Amino acid sequence: MTNLLLAFSVMLLLAVLVSNLAHRTVLSTAALFLVGGFLLGDGVTGLVSLQPGEPIVSELSELALFAVLFTDGMHAGWQDLRSAWRLPGRALGWGLPLTLLLTAVFARYVVGLDWVESLLIAAVLTPTDPVFAAALVGNDKVPPRLRHLLNVESGVNDGLVLPFVVLFLALAKGSGDLHLGELGGELAAGVAIGVAIPWAAIALERTRLFAISPKYEPLNATAIGLLVLAVAQATHGNLFLAAFAAGVTVASLGERSRESFAEFGELVAELLKLAALLVFGALLSPAFLGDVGWTGWAFAVLALVVARPAAIWVSFLRSRLTAREQGAMMWFGPKGFASVVYGLLVLESGITEGDHIFHLVGVTIALSILAHSSTDIVVARGFDEEREVPAWFGTVRTLGRRHQDEDDDPPEPGGDDPPPDPAPDRPR
Repeated sequence: MTNLLLAFSVMLLLAVLVSNLAHRTVLSTAALFLVGGFLLGDGVTGLVSLQPGEPIVSELSELALFAVLFTDGMHAGWQDLRSAWRLPGRALGWGLPLTLLLTAVFARYVVGLDWVESLLIAAVLTPTDPVFAAALVGNDKVPPRLRHLLNVESGVNDGLVLPFVVLFLALAKGSGDLHLGELGGELAAGVAIGVAIPWAAIALERTRLFAISPKYEPLNATAIGLLVLAVAQATHGNLFLAAFAAGVTVASLGERSRESFAEFGELVAELLKLAALLVFGALLSPAFLGDVGWTGWAFAVLALVVARPAAIWVSFLRSRLTAREQGAMMWFGPKGFASVVYGLLVLESGITEGDHIFHLVGVTIALSILAHSSTDIVVARGFDEEREVPAWFGTVRTLGRRHQDEDDDPPEPGGDDPPPDPAPDRPR
């Protein structure tokens, strides 16, 4: 534990010192922590000795995912979805299930898993994480609708895919362990807790009995999140659905709490996420990577360069996205932190192919982090060049937009509805 704390402190200091460089180059702090964990782990230097079954691994990962889902939910409030829902609706309504099905087909016919296990690993790998495309979602020269699309999709799909992970995992355990009533009760309890506690807290805040000091305003949403976490654990409600539902509820009902929490919450979530990535990297020893075999590596490549791009291409046919926007959307489906935790859940479940699935998930996430976090700046620069147009083009473009479906783009500043909250400049 001491070595882990020391390693994280040194890596965090290094990440802070190079953060400005990371915003301008292909350097990524996420990749830095992943590679750092790999080099410090048992397979290389042995300074950080961890095993997948150790409590620190699962507890840190669960806490980090809770924080990530809570802050992601903050980006998926009713106003955000109502202001521009058509494009995110395509990504979530068509792109998500198509990606899941195509990934399952590759797992079945390339790796040889059975259909239930193939659907399970596909559900684990379907969520995306915008932190590995930070140069896109944080660049104001990238079209607002693309940034909004990437941000909403990645913020919502973690929570949407979770019930499928739980269901397929229960099916993989066998019919003797499958209790749909109990499973449904856990999921329903998680959603109920995530909605009821924030609603009650925000209702109390609006009464005359209470008044929050501006200094403590950022802690309001933090206190709500911690209370949701504690109640969900005590009642055995699903932690992750509770977190996501709570974030959505706060975003929809408590705009002031959302705004005050935004920067603070993002930093807390990223801090926990980076710690978990360091731990995850320490589990990826050379022997671990070698055990995957050529079929496992082929599956990882196909999941990244075929499944997501093909699903998004079909989903956005005739969508009015430019070729450059659609190409960026097809490529940037990075396998993120949610997949790390869902993979650990599979490993700890004790199913027959749990270790094999975790190995496949591990190499796919590692390849994704390295590939996507090192190419986002390159793709973003293409939009920089595209936006350098004559002054008169903006007028023509504005006139042309009046004839487009108003839901295809987020509303422009100054319109009848406020524009969606721009994606934060996430740490790379």
